[in-house]
Amino acid sequence: MTSLRIMRNGVAAVALLAAMAAGAAAKEYRIAVGDGAGGTQEALGKAFVAALEKHSGGEDTATLFVNGQLGDEQDTVTAAATGTLDFSILAINNITPFSPTVGTLTLPYVILSLEDAEKLTQGEIGQEMVEQTIEDAGVRIIGWAYSGFRVLTNSKKPVTTVADLQGLVIRVPKNEIMIDTYKSWGINPTPMAWTETFAALQQKVVDGQDNPYMTINAMKFDEVQDYITNLRYIFSIEPLIISEQLYQSMTPEQQQAVIAAGEEATQFSAQFLRDQEAAIREDLVARGMEISDPANGEQEFMELATSTVWPKYYDSVGGKEQVDRALTTLGRDPAQ
Repeated sequence: MTSLRIMRNGVAAVALLAAMAAGAAAKEYRIAVGDGAGGTQEALGKAFVAALEKHSGGEDTATLFVNGQLGDEQDTVTAAATGTLDFSILAINNITPFSPTVGTLTLPYVILSLEDAEKLTQGEIGQEMVEQTIEDAGVRIIGWAYSGFRVLTNSKKPVTTVADLQGLVIRVPKNEIMIDTYKSWGINPTPMAWTETFAALQQKVVDGQDNPYMTINAMKFDEVQDYITNLRYIFSIEPLIISEQLYQSMTPEQQQAVIAAGEEATQFSAQFLRDQEAAIREDLVARGMEISDPANGEQEFMELATSTVWPKYYDSVGGKEQVDRALTTLGRDPAQ
């Protein structure tokens, strides 16, 4: 009887230790989110967390920290690279300084539709960018959020031509391609951290900024901006990155769950944009914003930007042939 009790106690102890080990193996990760609640970044993050819980059998989950709670977007790349942050969702222009070849996706007027964005990010070119970003920045792109075109907002006047831009003070991210695009249109923009932007608009330090409709809504820019111009110069893509240190520390099963969750979240994001953008645009108009289209089909903006900016950045994004590959992948002619 005593030996049976000892055996039972031993079995119970083993079971307890196994349960404790399983509990210890379960992870709750932190995901930095640059934008406020209600935008594409948060939507991608929520979809990723749900998919991660599913693919890990409930063992792994994550918490979103929206509105830059864990730091400026560029700072989160450094934090992830050094292993002090697990995941981050951020605008692609904030990865470009660390991994310049990704800048192909931020050259003005390379991407002209959501379908273009999906084809580039989910195809061979996108996979090469994933591998290059691991090497350059120490982070791995595992998902893509699609936020739409970065439309221009300002608090002073409708803008439909390059001439209308003159005299406006426009905030841009600390991204050389975007800075030079505005310079090609004849103005010197003001580089500024994302976390400082709303206050700068509110205090009239800057007159305007550009971001997708989803972000304008999430950040409540209608409270400090009156006019929108439907520019299509950059399609906003916002990668979900994981610390490569963290990824390499995972078991093959955990890695597989993370990759599968990222793929599901990517597909969700594309559909989210298709479902939500038009309604958000209508809501912003209802809240008092005035929307204008560029004159002459945006031709003036496009010609100035592509002729000036593309040649300057061919070398940094991997050569003119890299840009031509992107264009031919999209069924367009190589750059002149």
